[in-house]
Amino acid sequence: MQHSRAVKELTDKLLTLAQKAHAANISITVDAEESERLEMSLDIFAAVFTHPDLSGWSGLGLAVQAYQKRALSVIHWLAALAENQHSKIPLRLVKGAYWDSEIKRAQENGLVNYPVFTHKSATDVSYLACSQLILSRPDVFYPQFATHNAHTLAAVYQRGKQHPGYEFQRLHGMGEPLYHEIMEAKNWQIPCRVYAPVGHYHELLPYLVRRLLENGANTSFINQINSADIGVDELVSDPVEMVKASTNKTACVLPGAIYGTRLNSQGLNLADPELLQQLQQNLDNLTDKQWQASPLINGSHYSGEQHIINNPFDNRLTVGSVIYADNKAIEQAVNFAAQVFIEWRLSPATTRADCLLKAADLLEQHRLELVSLCIREGGRTIKDALAEVREAVDYCRYYAQSALEEFSTPQKLPGVTGEENLLHHYGRGVFVCISPWNFPIAIFIGQVTAALATGNTVIAKPASQTTLTAMRSVELLHQAGIPESVLQFLPTSGSLIGQHVLPNPRVAGVAFTGSTETAQFINRQLAQHHQAIVPLIAETGGQNAMIADSSALVEQLVQDVIVSAFNSAGQRCSALRVLFVQQEIADKTIAMLIGAMQELSIGDPGSYQTDMGPVIDQAALIPLNAHLETMRHQAKLLYQLPLDDSLRHGSFFPPCLIEINSLSQLTQEVFGPVLHLIRYKASELGQVIEAVNATGYGLTLGIHSRIDANIKTIQQGVKVGNIYVNRNMIGAVVGVQPFGGMGLSGTGPKAGGPDYLRRFAIEQTVTTNTAAIGGNASLLTRDLR
Repeated sequence: MQHSRAVKELTDKLLTLAQKAHAANISITVDAEESERLEMSLDIFAAVFTHPDLSGWSGLGLAVQAYQKRALSVIHWLAALAENQHSKIPLRLVKGAYWDSEIKRAQENGLVNYPVFTHKSATDVSYLACSQLILSRPDVFYPQFATHNAHTLAAVYQRGKQHPGYEFQRLHGMGEPLYHEIMEAKNWQIPCRVYAPVGHYHELLPYLVRRLLENGANTSFINQINSADIGVDELVSDPVEMVKASTNKTACVLPGAIYGTRLNSQGLNLADPELLQQLQQNLDNLTDKQWQASPLINGSHYSGEQHIINNPFDNRLTVGSVIYADNKAIEQAVNFAAQVFIEWRLSPATTRADCLLKAADLLEQHRLELVSLCIREGGRTIKDALAEVREAVDYCRYYAQSALEEFSTPQKLPGVTGEENLLHHYGRGVFVCISPWNFPIAIFIGQVTAALATGNTVIAKPASQTTLTAMRSVELLHQAGIPESVLQFLPTSGSLIGQHVLPNPRVAGVAFTGSTETAQFINRQLAQHHQAIVPLIAETGGQNAMIADSSALVEQLVQDVIVSAFNSAGQRCSALRVLFVQQEIADKTIAMLIGAMQELSIGDPGSYQTDMGPVIDQAALIPLNAHLETMRHQAKLLYQLPLDDSLRHGSFFPPCLIEINSLSQLTQEVFGPVLHLIRYKASELGQVIEAVNATGYGLTLGIHSRIDANIKTIQQGVKVGNIYVNRNMIGAVVGVQPFGGMGLSGTGPKAGGPDYLRRFAIEQTVTTNTAAIGGNASLLTRDLR
């Protein structure tokens, strides 16, 4: 037996330790004072259970995750199930596979804690606790212990000496020396099932790479046993003692603290059915609430004609009413904003930051109201609406932190002795923030808080389709301490903004998110009516593409394409519009895409089961239907999901997949759930990059490849603002993935990035001759000896 470690010595020592533990009847428990940290040894996520009739960990493992019960409770439940069915369940116990993905997902979702252990020793403890319970019920379980860990093997063997029958399991090609020693040299007489993945290399390669990564980790027993630097005593150390000896210093940072001093926004564990049921009930209770919005000028509501707002899911349902501003209200808003600018500009950065931090807390406290509005007025699904509130919270906290760092004190610059040079940042004046309907909370809050944090007064103009949501957001900002005179709320038509606000000489800047054509109009208005060059911060659309070569994992590709193209009914500026697929995998990709599309649930966005809701209104349907009709004659409609007749009262456009020959067939962005697919040859990668750049847009781009050279070639060749590799291409996180494009896709700087606030500010350098009042004090007081 070729092996770098004396396996015999190791197993002898382990058996001795296990026998002592069994004789002493050691139970796997923790002291009360340690319970807060160590009680997770009983958590359901300590180990993953799989039934032979279920595939992978998505079977019982997923059910366990959803119910959030403890592992031992789940085993008891399974025992009761077996008793009820008068049968025996083969129960396979493994150690937290893919736990790192669960940690990442918990951080992304802003959960309170992790659903899995963050220390391997804790997983080992839980495995032993679970194995002990499983072995104690031979009447209902046939235990199957999958492990390559010698300590675990010895412990299970010692515990199961009186058991009528169980088995070990190992992966083909792994742990062979260990199992050879215990099965043949030690003659344990315990069967060992050797399992192996079966399939084509395309499917098996990711699995095998995953196994190599796991076994190559520093904490892996298979890796440690091959290391001459690790002694036998360390290899056989008791995991219970290791858990007790661990400290908070070695613990993984909780999801809420991954950004250091800036809190991560709170998310909800939507895998918990009890929480989900309560969420659904709370949202249902708000279904009939009617909201009102009106111009809010210096804290006073403006009166006028009320306009009814309908629900895009069902146009027969009303959400509330809106009063729109007229010319008089517009003039008053600009006047008040200009009058208080100097006072707000000179207010301490800490004051402005505190208001934003309070606003973040209020947004989380009033999450349900905002989510309900976002669903009923904007047609967003529950999951999307929750994510949008989180993004708005992140904007508040990120810009508050940025303001403290950049605006609290002037930056001292180096220079000659006897002179002080300070660089100050101040607000520009009255900023007009024009936000879109597709992100009525996040982008609206992001624009407004950036302008406020830098010392500008703000005129907030929401999209007419989502004015009610914006109104509630403004009320919370005022409640957080933003003076009513500093933030004016101006729901009105785009034409009145263009005629009466943009030309006003007191307007010092515009932040805009919307179409490229509207951004160009705003730019012309500012240039025509202002002597000074007024900054326009514009984030516009994109002809966003994803490039997938033949090395792409098709299953992951399809999953990411579905999310990128059809999430939010394709009404994201970052949404995938064109998928370039290398011809070798094109047919398989198309077949799987159609299959995945058939599984999508279209309907009421207020129901959690819904994957896709309506487009924003009937007007949005017109260009989508026109484009589809054109493509029926110029391209190949591969699939469109049928639309149930019960949805006829809403503005629904079912997702469709269209194969085209060239990107040049698309003359403009199609803002909706329409995915275009183009086949390409490996030798044509350069032409694909040229085609993407030729559109003039440059917002987002996805890459699916396992070839580093291809990834580098694409990344260096495309002119886009955000590139996503081997993942979906939507949902940029504030402060992590600063968002914004180039060319026809925007001006920059990127929202949620380190340079964004500076565009809202002016710079002032103050140079003081400190020696002018009698000499250079710093030199005169120096010790010259």
